Amino acid sequence: MDNEALIDSFSDFKYEKNIDRVSLMAILEESIRCVLRKKYDSSKNYDIIVNPDQGDLEIWRNRTVVKDGTVKNINKEIELSHARKIEIDFEIGEEVTEKVEFKSLGRRAILALRQNLLSKINEYDNTNTYKKFKKKIGEIINVEVYHILPKQIIMRDEEKNEMVLPKKEQIPNDFFHKGDPVRVLVKKVSWRDSKPFAILTRKDEDFLEELFKLEIPEVSEGVITVKKVARIPGEKAKVAVESYDDRIDPVGACVGMKGSRIHPIVRELKNENIDVINYTSNTQLYITRALNPAKISMMEVNKEKKYVNVYVKLEEISKAIGKRGQNIKLASQLTGYKIHIFRDYPYEDDVELTEFSDEIEPKIIEKFHHLGLNTAKSILNYKKKDLSKRTNLEEKIITKIVTILKKEFEEELNT
Repeated sequence: MDNEALIDSFSDFKYEKNIDRVSLMAILEESIRCVLRKKYDSSKNYDIIVNPDQGDLEIWRNRTVVKDGTVKNINKEIELSHARKIEIDFEIGEEVTEKVEFKSLGRRAILALRQNLLSKINEYDNTNTYKKFKKKIGEIINVEVYHILPKQIIMRDEEKNEMVLPKKEQIPNDFFHKGDPVRVLVKKVSWRDSKPFAILTRKDEDFLEELFKLEIPEVSEGVITVKKVARIPGEKAKVAVESYDDRIDPVGACVGMKGSRIHPIVRELKNENIDVINYTSNTQLYITRALNPAKISMMEVNKEKKYVNVYVKLEEISKAIGKRGQNIKLASQLTGYKIHIFRDYPYEDDVELTEFSDEIEPKIIEKFHHLGLNTAKSILNYKKKDLSKRTNLEEKIITKIVTILKKEFEEELNT
């Protein structure tokens, strides 16, 4: 193999791996120096000129002229008589530069160079691929099903890079054929057998959050923030959202007119039922919203131990718990509280607080709602001082409200 043949061979690698010119030159030079070091123990006295675009490769060796018979290192020194055959006026101590034909290095050196080139190019390509994968962690990408295996699916992106979607990261209802386009989230990247290895997911909560960013402009623009996502993949999900613009209803914007915005996400998740709720820093109200559609009579919150006792009417228990316990499980994940559901025995014949809106101001009713007190008897269960302290309302106002509520039940008893 001569210099030009080597360049032609190397150009094939360049176009196949799409390597930039600067990296190409650096890899080729380092590979040649590696061969020189193996053959002569050093490559410092060599100048290597590489111009892949022109097909040029020149190797020049620099040696110091020494007295005949005193050469200690043939790679770095040349006898005066030999130097004067190159140029007649060389003197001892001067430097002689000679062009080295690549084939003169020997067949083994050429084979070693080609092997070294392949190794470094693959290393370069794998490192670049790893960096690309790393930048995409947490992002949704479009891939194509390449090979279906029992425990995983091999996917390919637009650049034909292979990635893996394990069975445990698939939605239970996922079913793919070879060639199918699929949207996935890049979960993590690692190395396996010296190659970058990207793990994909469709089950992660982040996948649902990123779908919101793709499908809902206000979320991608940052006007609406997804605060928390809780999922049972393929079954049910709850998403808490918050708007930084008071003019925008975050739930309405995410659901869209007649569900136009949420439906594409539901279809992507194989008909996963998605509840979108308005986030609030008020713990009682947040838990109340998270347990929707169940109506809560009252609750007892322990913020230190992160648990809450929720009391509901008999007919609301199944709603609070949900099918196969999904509603209470997702509400717990969403709020971060362990939720215990109890039958509301003291409030069997209770009355919703909103029924008293003619006599109690809506703002005051809202205050009680924020505390998880949604019914008349849930309020009557507390002492007036405790209610005044929890609501920041004057005792005379609390007394008036209690009187109104008690009157309701006294009238029922008299009828």
